[in-house]
Amino acid sequence: MDARVQQCVVATLSTRPAALEVGPFVVGIDPTTASPHINYATPRPGAAVTAADVAALIGAFRAAGRKPRLEYVARCAPGLETLLTAAGFVVEARHTYLLCVPDSLRTPPAPDDVDLIEPGTDGQRAALIDAQNDAFGEPAAASAADVARLRSRQQAGGVAVMAVAGSGTCVGGGGATPPADAVSEVAGIAVREPYRRRGLAGAITAETTRRLFGAGTEVTWLEASGAESWRVYQRVGYQPAGERLYLALN
Repeated sequence: MDARVQQCVVATLSTRPAALEVGPFVVGIDPTTASPHINYATPRPGAAVTAADVAALIGAFRAAGRKPRLEYVARCAPGLETLLTAAGFVVEARHTYLLCVPDSLRTPPAPDDVDLIEPGTDGQRAALIDAQNDAFGEPAAASAADVARLRSRQQAGGVAVMAVAGSGTCVGGGGATPPADAVSEVAGIAVREPYRRRGLAGAITAETTRRLFGAGTEVTWLEASGAESWRVYQRVGYQPAGERLYLALN
């Protein structure tokens, strides 16, 4: 399963507007944003990597005006961390990723005063992005490029879910990448502060996952960055499966 998850990341990065292939790496470059969470590289699963490949990768990032950074499933490139750290990369994080399949999904209801819907207009997409930014402590409002990126992801088969309170305010949401080989990443699960600890994060995660399975996806995966999110995801049917590494070069 590690290889399928890693190939999902490869497929996602390959759709970036200015994606590059550098030896065994795919580099996802998006000229509309300098965010390192969007502009990063990953190795093809099982590919042999050399120090020369790492040097070429650093050069490609520098030429694109982006910070060299990678995300990947650790077991799919067991020697890569050593090569990267030798080149000056620093480990940013080690996250456990969790998997869900249709038979294990549990779908708790959303709070009575919240509806879970898929954004169908650019205004709704902007409201979803604003809610996510607010929940994650990011002050920036949704840009036109952010909205276009979300719209494009939906059009390619990805999922977006927004949580709308009775007042009409978007109070949270999440989404998922277009499936690759029937595998999709669920990400961006966010709930604004006044609506937390009411089961909404779990309901958003489950609804996003349910929509993917309903469209034929076989496996969904996501990452847990802490004990609280771990509990949320396990309650709706996700189980730990492996480790992902994040490394960057300043």
